[in-house]
Amino acid sequence: MSVPTVSKVLNGRADVAPETRARVEELIHRHGYRRRRGPGAGRSPTIDLVFHELDSAWAIEVIRGVERIARAEGLSVVLSESGGERAPRDAWVEAVLGRQSTAAILVFSDLAPDQRARLTARSIPFVVVDPTGDTDEDLPSIGSANWNGGLVATRHLIELGHRRIAVIGGPVDVLCSRARIDGYRSALDAAGLPIDPDLIRTGDFHIEGGHGHGRDLLTSPDPPTAVFAGSDLQAMGLYEAARELGVRIPEDLSVVGYDDLPVARWVGPPLTTVRQPLTEMAEEATRLALMLSRGQQPPNLRLDLATNLVVRHSTAAPRSR
Repeated sequence: MSVPTVSKVLNGRADVAPETRARVEELIHRHGYRRRRGPGAGRSPTIDLVFHELDSAWAIEVIRGVERIARAEGLSVVLSESGGERAPRDAWVEAVLGRQSTAAILVFSDLAPDQRARLTARSIPFVVVDPTGDTDEDLPSIGSANWNGGLVATRHLIELGHRRIAVIGGPVDVLCSRARIDGYRSALDAAGLPIDPDLIRTGDFHIEGGHGHGRDLLTSPDPPTAVFAGSDLQAMGLYEAARELGVRIPEDLSVVGYDDLPVARWVGPPLTTVRQPLTEMAEEATRLALMLSRGQQPPNLRLDLATNLVVRHSTAAPRSR
């Protein structure tokens, strides 16, 4: 086919027949084609940032980190949402290709193999923040020490004297959620405590999930004395469930969250939580993306930042039953 047609596909132009585009994309992927150009050449001064959802303070912390580094580099941030899907739609990839963005950052998402190939062929680097699935060594990604976070949260409750500890995790198909629950299991195992499947709940990281699972746990015949919530938002939902049922925090129930969102300090009582450095994670992802855009090879493509427990007033020793 003609050179102008291939050029249109390479530049993400929309005025190409779908069948023609598919043929060119297939050849690009098969031959591992990469556009030959100098670092930064022909790119627009933008960073594309895509979330699977944009409905919480969690996202604001990430946006703040990306925006901080982008502003210092004279770049703009283009914000998108994938509508709850774990992978962005092809329309988003088309838009990134059309803009010839400097780099792309995906949050709590992942790219399909053909999407990765298309961005790579156009020399548009991408970095994933908190990848949802198991990552390969070639995927640039930034995460945090989720397993350790689950471990220290549960160990804190055990050290206070709790023996019946529940966990409300996130989606079972999300890597960070599984890692936090694995840390919870490891803490119980190390303390010689049994792991009760009835105390392990799969949530959604949202308030509604924490509320629903919280009511279910607190109204069970043998309710827990403590709950590790896999996100601060789920802890907020658990707070409301406890209020509705007349369960006092921390007198009757200890609660540990995860993330350390700004609101965690202001709820009543202030929430004990695992601090996940969301803004710093976003900053590191942006630095990594810009390094790749300049043709530089970073020492590591995968980086996990440390988490730490922030003890406030939502945890205490269990009262005698």
